[in-house]
Amino acid sequence: MSSSAGTLSESDLQMPPVSPALLPMRHKVALFAVMAFGQFMALLDIQIVAASLSQIQAGLSAGADEIAWVQTAYLMAEVVMIPLSGFLSQALSTRWLFALSAGLFTLSSLACALATNLETMIICRAIQGFVGGAMVPTVFATGFAVFSGRQQRMIPAVLGLVSTLAPTIGPSLGGYITDLASWHWLFLINIAPGLIITISVLILGKVDRAQPELLAKIDWVHLISLAVFLGALQYMLEEGPRHEWFSDMDVLAAAWLSAVGAIVFLERSFYSELPIVSLLPLKNPTFVLACALNFVIGFGLYSATYLMPVYLGAVRGYSSIDIGTTVFVTGAFMFFGAPTAARLSGSIDPRKIIGAGFSLFALGLYLLSDITPQWGFWELFAPQAVRGFAILLCIVPAVSLSLSTVPLNQLKAASGLFNLMRNLGGAVGIALVNTWLQDFSRLHAQRLGDAMGVSPEVARDAAQALGAMIALRVPDPLLAPLMAEGEIRRMLSPIALSQAFQDVFFLMACLFVAALLMVPFCKMPPLHSAASRPVVPDVH
Repeated sequence: MSSSAGTLSESDLQMPPVSPALLPMRHKVALFAVMAFGQFMALLDIQIVAASLSQIQAGLSAGADEIAWVQTAYLMAEVVMIPLSGFLSQALSTRWLFALSAGLFTLSSLACALATNLETMIICRAIQGFVGGAMVPTVFATGFAVFSGRQQRMIPAVLGLVSTLAPTIGPSLGGYITDLASWHWLFLINIAPGLIITISVLILGKVDRAQPELLAKIDWVHLISLAVFLGALQYMLEEGPRHEWFSDMDVLAAAWLSAVGAIVFLERSFYSELPIVSLLPLKNPTFVLACALNFVIGFGLYSATYLMPVYLGAVRGYSSIDIGTTVFVTGAFMFFGAPTAARLSGSIDPRKIIGAGFSLFALGLYLLSDITPQWGFWELFAPQAVRGFAILLCIVPAVSLSLSTVPLNQLKAASGLFNLMRNLGGAVGIALVNTWLQDFSRLHAQRLGDAMGVSPEVARDAAQALGAMIALRVPDPLLAPLMAEGEIRRMLSPIALSQAFQDVFFLMACLFVAALLMVPFCKMPPLHSAASRPVVPDVH
């Protein structure tokens, strides 16, 4: 390969692309494995800081209301890059886009570790999220382009496992690393793998030809509107639950910016001579339904991953290590779901598999609708096991239904749109469950207070008895009643919060049951190989 040393020569640009499906098997497997690991790194870094924000806050001398931007900046930048990656991989080639992404991801990880203030950290995290976002959809498109037949059936299973396992283990892995070393190692662990991935993709990644002339024809209005639309939407979803949504002027302004950006983005998508994001795959009804199902999958995956540590920390008072040990059950059972889903996808209608997956995922959530303040590892084992096993039965057929039904020249755009829907589902899901949790907690606390008012004598006697016990240990008798009242509130708070969790998990289960209505309308994917996949004219 003339460009394996790392420079793009004129002969490279003029050389006709070799069909990636005709590459030697060892070459394809090695390239796919390297790119899949790059995707794992990019997805892991979304959540790896979640359990360590307080330590990062202390290290950067940041405020409690500011530190969340360490995660928000990454998500806002990543969600913009994911749909943009299809255009960039055409302009730069898959090889150069992925290598640049991995290299810049490595450098920005080092910069995050060396950051000494919050402003620098936020900028570096935004760069890290932006370049990391290119690795997520690119590996999906490459896998479906280079493999064919039976080999292609493993692509959704492997990438589905990577896509679900990385955000699931992210918080617990980050907690372990921070406890054993320091928060700086959350980013330093990316350095060696990032360098290996960058060099390996430069050597192995020549699967298509660059079209640098596209860069001179960029529709800047389309690009800016995409960034405003998705960036402002992500900000609104992140900050909304914390600031009572549209009662906060910043959240309201973000909503308006997102709406205006969306209108301009759609106008340019239809009328631009060279749209940054092609919406042609959306002409395929099965692809649209698969994207909608992926949105629901993202909602359930990210929301459940978020809720379990919140419950274990806020209600049970678990440490980060205890939380990691408990939620690891979900990740462990994903390993059982992946080969099962891959094996079934070769012999069973994918609509039946996804129907079974959504049903089992709904069951796992429904089992959590009886959660109490006393639930621990063993009470949570069965719901988490069912949910972990089911998620791959959801994702694998969804990927097959989406990317197996689009023409080869639309594959990169389709991969970007499909992965974007899962991320948006997660963002919307976390925002909604946060809002539900707050509203239901207040409602149940009020109901508990009303219940105590039904028998005020009993409540008063219990408070007086508790106050008398506290008075024996407190020298100031005037403090005893106040401490007794505080103790009662402390005892009632976990009950109200666990009841709120019950409602949230039940609503999530209902969403997955409702999503089953879309499954029968999906069409079976064609049985052609990657090498024989049709190409349709790119007409707008």
